[in-house]
Amino acid sequence: MNYYSLLLVFLLYWLFVMFLDRRGILSKYNITAYGPILMVRTQKGQRLLDKLAVHKSFWRTFANIGLPAMLIGMLVMFLLILFVDFALIRSFQTQTVPPPTRLNEPQNFFLIPGINEYIPFEWGVIALIVTLVVHEFSHAILCKVEGIRVKSMGILLALIPIGGFAEPDEEQLLGKKEEKSEKETEPAPPKKVATRSERVRVLTSGVMANFATAFVAFILFFSLLGSISPVGEVMVTSVQGHPAEQAGIKQNMIITQINDKPVNSAEDFLLYTHTLEPGSKVTLNVIDTNRERKVINLVTTSDNGAYPGIRVYDVVSGSPAKAAGIKPDMILVRVNNTEIKGLDDFVNFMNSTEPGQKIDVYVLSDNSTNASMVVFKNIELTRYPYDPNARKGFLGISYAPDVGAVSYSLGIGVGQFQAKNFLNMLENIPSLLNRVEGWVYLFSLPIFGFTGNGFPGFSGLMTYFYEPVGWAAPLGNGIFWILNILMWVGWMNFYVGLFNCLPAVPLDGGQVFRDVMASSLSRIIGDGEKVEKVTNAVVILFAVLILMSLVFVAFAPYAAHGF
Repeated sequence: MNYYSLLLVFLLYWLFVMFLDRRGILSKYNITAYGPILMVRTQKGQRLLDKLAVHKSFWRTFANIGLPAMLIGMLVMFLLILFVDFALIRSFQTQTVPPPTRLNEPQNFFLIPGINEYIPFEWGVIALIVTLVVHEFSHAILCKVEGIRVKSMGILLALIPIGGFAEPDEEQLLGKKEEKSEKETEPAPPKKVATRSERVRVLTSGVMANFATAFVAFILFFSLLGSISPVGEVMVTSVQGHPAEQAGIKQNMIITQINDKPVNSAEDFLLYTHTLEPGSKVTLNVIDTNRERKVINLVTTSDNGAYPGIRVYDVVSGSPAKAAGIKPDMILVRVNNTEIKGLDDFVNFMNSTEPGQKIDVYVLSDNSTNASMVVFKNIELTRYPYDPNARKGFLGISYAPDVGAVSYSLGIGVGQFQAKNFLNMLENIPSLLNRVEGWVYLFSLPIFGFTGNGFPGFSGLMTYFYEPVGWAAPLGNGIFWILNILMWVGWMNFYVGLFNCLPAVPLDGGQVFRDVMASSLSRIIGDGEKVEKVTNAVVILFAVLILMSLVFVAFAPYAAHGF
């Protein structure tokens, strides 16, 4: 569905909401409309909250731990924003602003499954629901612990869930006077107003719950990686007719052996088939898409050609490759004097380059026997945009597990995915968390992955390269579902927790920042109206600065390179 279709659906939904609101149907069911956003309230769950809140000392300790965790997250997020702003300003001065990428596209600004292209819909929805429930439920439990009334709980909808809430009595929690209806003629009895420490515990509990959930989810995710194992690394990407088609070779099969020789790489497979004489008998050991192991026999034809190289999967907009005219589906076979026989050759070459270096790129127009050679001369590499600390050059092409070359003697196109290395890199992330790069890998995994293409989880073609082992073997594909849910629950909870740490109202971090600043100032100049005015001014200033910084980061590449 394109943007215009989404916009049309959203406008129709908004008109429908306006119709229901004007008819009074929404208020009848305790639903409030704020433009297209619906605030759906419920009184259910109060008894459960009362039962959970019985363990007051546990919840207070839990929330008290959340305060230093939030302050650390607040400092980290604020310094990160300042660092990115400074880096962008410097890049404007040196005219090295990175070109716009998918990260700068409007739909990717928000962590909404189905809208944000980095977040798979099914796993993202589950993760978002878990994130909202643990965050808002923690707020509600701490309200009960501190004797603050929870008026309602619910979700925020704008076609899909975009948030959750626990609605406390604001007069008790924040000291705000609530408007009284005309029917209320008698003065209400005085309410308990939360102390500053009680209010801070309520506010920090949501972030602490998100961090705790992320911690548990990531521990389980990395622990369960040992329950899957690579089955091979060479996949059939295309069937070019006879003899592979006649023998029953299917796309996405994994080739593990050829004539009893292990197939460890696409290059191994292609080089071996190149030595075969026409009419040679070949036995392939494969694993089909149903995870069944099969032995397939076929005979080579007279055409024994094979083109090594990598197929261009995509070309980054605004990149040197795009400017030069390189297009998807071209086969890259050589850069300068370096032959490109596989992905490793290309990656190793690019790692040795630097920004400003000029290279010659040799490609085949396609992977057919009649492919013509095309040479792109003097392509000037730019700075690698995905890592500000990287010193290598950037060409701007991407590749995927389904890229590869063709053995025409067998009629099989193959591609390679470094399944074993990829799994090892995932398993090694926890051991790297004592260094900055470990945290960078963890936080950017769904967006950049290890190769710049992102890691959405174990889904699609990737699952064909692995199989469940040991206790997980009976689960089949179920183990991949579990891993995906755990990864996205951990990632979503961590990011929502960090975002809520920002010292900007109306986020939890902004409210806590207000209380911490007021408490600090009162020790210097005493309690009073002056403290409140100074605190409010500083809090508003921080909120505006953070908002402007986020907008600057989002639109700076477009300002430099055009929309």
